[in-house]
Amino acid sequence: MDPVPDHGETSWTPRERLVGKRALITGGDSGIGRAVALTFAKEGADVAIAYLPDEQHDAEQVASAVEAEGRRCLLLPTDQRTEEANQRLVELAVEGLGGLDVVVSNAAFQNGTPGGIENFSTPQLEQVYETNVFATFWLVKAAVSHLDAGASIIITTSIQAYEPSGPLLDYASTKAALNNLMVNLATELGPKGVRVNAVAPGPIWTPLIPSTFGEEKVDGFGEDTPLGRPGQPVEVAAAYVFLASDEASYVSGTVLGVTGGRAVF
Repeated sequence: MDPVPDHGETSWTPRERLVGKRALITGGDSGIGRAVALTFAKEGADVAIAYLPDEQHDAEQVASAVEAEGRRCLLLPTDQRTEEANQRLVELAVEGLGGLDVVVSNAAFQNGTPGGIENFSTPQLEQVYETNVFATFWLVKAAVSHLDAGASIIITTSIQAYEPSGPLLDYASTKAALNNLMVNLATELGPKGVRVNAVAPGPIWTPLIPSTFGEEKVDGFGEDTPLGRPGQPVEVAAAYVFLASDEASYVSGTVLGVTGGRAVF
């Protein structure tokens, strides 16, 4: 990508906020997930990342960056579109890391379809919902029994849940569903001491953008925000670090927007 996204390789200043924590991050091979894995490692956490098998090369790059920080990175190639796959994913993460303290459900599928609802195919709709909503539900369901008091679940939603665009009709609706799921999970798991929150990114410069939009949209990407620019993955990762840390011990059931000034309410 030009310019190359900033995942925090040199820009992040660690403060030992996640020392000893063990985190499972889905969609951890690129973009926001990659930045979350790297910043978590810099803050002292061991991580397991899930990603599609076709993304093995990118995942290995993430593992190298994490291991350069002296932390462990477990690579778990997984297509999360079945309940069984998520059960196995959690089992492998718990076995490999020795337990779980943080679960980041970040994997998502987006494929813009201009021209109205009649142009959205059923296979695309199924893929978007299975990847974005069903996989999150199954992932949390599988992980709950492994989470103790003080654990944190973080779900990636989007500004699209609040300002949906027509070409992303299916994707935007999944992100709204995830906001609702997060609130209910926070209520259910609060008595157990497990916190559940969401991060809603705005226009963030990740590989998802040039792969989804045309050249004109990409050229002006993020310029319509109050801050007038797209965000970098590391700028979103800061929100995940906070929510995963003990500093957020009384934060649950909320959406933290990283949107360049757009409102998330």
